[in-house]
Amino acid sequence: MTRPNPITPLDIPQQRVDARYGAQAAFSPPFWNETVDALLNHRTARAYLPKPLPDGALELLVAAAQSAPTSSNLQAWSVVAVQDADRKARLAGFTGGNNHIKNAPVFLVWLIDLKRLRTVASDHGNDGEALNYLESFLLGAIDAALAAQNAVAAIDSLGLGSCYVGGIRNQPEDVARELNLPPETVAVFGLTVGYPDPDVKTDVKPRLPQSSILFHETYSDVGPDDLNTYDEVLKVFQEKQGLPQNGWTAPIAQRVENADALKGRAELAQILRRLGFGIK
Repeated sequence: MTRPNPITPLDIPQQRVDARYGAQAAFSPPFWNETVDALLNHRTARAYLPKPLPDGALELLVAAAQSAPTSSNLQAWSVVAVQDADRKARLAGFTGGNNHIKNAPVFLVWLIDLKRLRTVASDHGNDGEALNYLESFLLGAIDAALAAQNAVAAIDSLGLGSCYVGGIRNQPEDVARELNLPPETVAVFGLTVGYPDPDVKTDVKPRLPQSSILFHETYSDVGPDDLNTYDEVLKVFQEKQGLPQNGWTAPIAQRVENADALKGRAELAQILRRLGFGIK
């Protein structure tokens, strides 16, 4: 089915949905608003203007983050806002590069923070034994991710840009020393934030088709046709971005091939124990 051209406002929802999958989607959105538009139009920004955020912007983003759900209201996360150029450069080095950390006006380092909960338990006369278990660590990771994604949604809606940095886990002990983190806190990911450079064009990166990730009632295996089709869709995106046209399956297979592919994170369990986490 062809759609009117040029695009009219009524076509924008379908355009957003189709762009997210890099192909005509199998459904049409039954409703639309500015929030959904910002979410589906999300794209990564790694190039920023040399322009600071206005006063109050950081605090507004943290307020958005704190508006995310949190398990049992434990709020088992914290965030360190880094704006010092030298510190950003050192943190970029710990991630294996990521020059956008140095170029962004703000680098947010999101933490699992069980130390605050340990203090609360101690103040109330118990040792917080439950914090020694994997469940509490996982809870902190989920809380931090939910909070950060709330902030990213706010960032997108405000015309700012961001990029997650998982490489902050490459050298967690060095990051902990740099940020003066106490025991039972650890950086789980970073987030660069700033005004995107309009001269650096970025497109919406297509995701897997819903047939690969949306199952009804019970889980289903993903068919090879879905993955082959997605390989071709992503190659089109990669060509437009001037990237190697490797598709998705080959790089992903390489990314999970062995311990070396984890770029130092294969030792994370031992490192976390050195950082004070029990993780029974």
